[in-house]
Amino acid sequence: MDTPNATYHRPVMLQECLDGLDLRPDGRYVDVTFGGGGHSWAIMEQLGPQGHLFSFDQDADAERQAQVLQQGPRGDRFTFIRANFGELQRELESRGAIPVDGLLADLGVSSYQFDTPERGFSTRFDGPLDMRMNPDEGPTAADVVNDYSEAELHRIFGMYGEVQNARTLAKAVAQGRGTRGIQTIADLKKTIASCTPRGKENKYLAQVFQALRIEVNNELEVLQQMLTQCAQVLRPGGRLVVMSYHSLEDRLVKNYLAAGKFFGEADKDLYGNPQKPFEVLTRKPITASEEELQLNNRARSAKLRIGIRNDFPLNPKS
Repeated sequence: MDTPNATYHRPVMLQECLDGLDLRPDGRYVDVTFGGGGHSWAIMEQLGPQGHLFSFDQDADAERQAQVLQQGPRGDRFTFIRANFGELQRELESRGAIPVDGLLADLGVSSYQFDTPERGFSTRFDGPLDMRMNPDEGPTAADVVNDYSEAELHRIFGMYGEVQNARTLAKAVAQGRGTRGIQTIADLKKTIASCTPRGKENKYLAQVFQALRIEVNNELEVLQQMLTQCAQVLRPGGRLVVMSYHSLEDRLVKNYLAAGKFFGEADKDLYGNPQKPFEVLTRKPITASEEELQLNNRARSAKLRIGIRNDFPLNPKS
């Protein structure tokens, strides 16, 4: 079977993800973040003729990578869905693909996206301030920094980037736009240079870029939509495997697996029994091994959490 381009995306904690899914050859699985196809390819390797994998991604480049699997000898066991994973339930229902036995979500940006300057995800290159997961639609990061009010910028830098001097940063951006605006990564770096702590430039810029990327792609709201739908599409006993790369995502995943909601404790029945859709398998998140960290530094921030779908009835449209 042809393998995906390893330079496009090196899958993080690959074996840990496969173990978490507890794959069956005849099972039906979903990879909601196809990216470069590394995880999807490995899942396909373990599926028999009765098994099937559905993979989601809204990126046209990912769709082109998916053709490697579609045109391979096991292509009849694979369906690529070019859609945001916030449409998970609707897209699977339309294909008669519910329930599923396992679902994987790798919430990181693919290596290809980071390493392509014109996508605007990386602080390492100059390029347009884009940062859209789907480059064909929606506002860009340039639109955010040029059109948002100073108060709105303060909110996203503080909330999504957890930037300590978010107010000062927002003011610098608002005042630095001028008539030309901030159009490139180099423009943004120059505009916020006075706010950037000396000796901590890389970490600070990563926080700023994280905030802009989350805002551009509405990432936290869409993640909540997807997690809620997982309870609707997984069969009782099915596995949910989610890998996150920053505390905002991880907190939502942890809370939902533990309580069936993103804030507060689990609801209880009249007898005091928790009413939640998942049983947590990972009380502490799984992290990458030292061996993997030596090969792939981007795995350093990854946290993997696993849940098993309880046999707990839900309102189909809840």
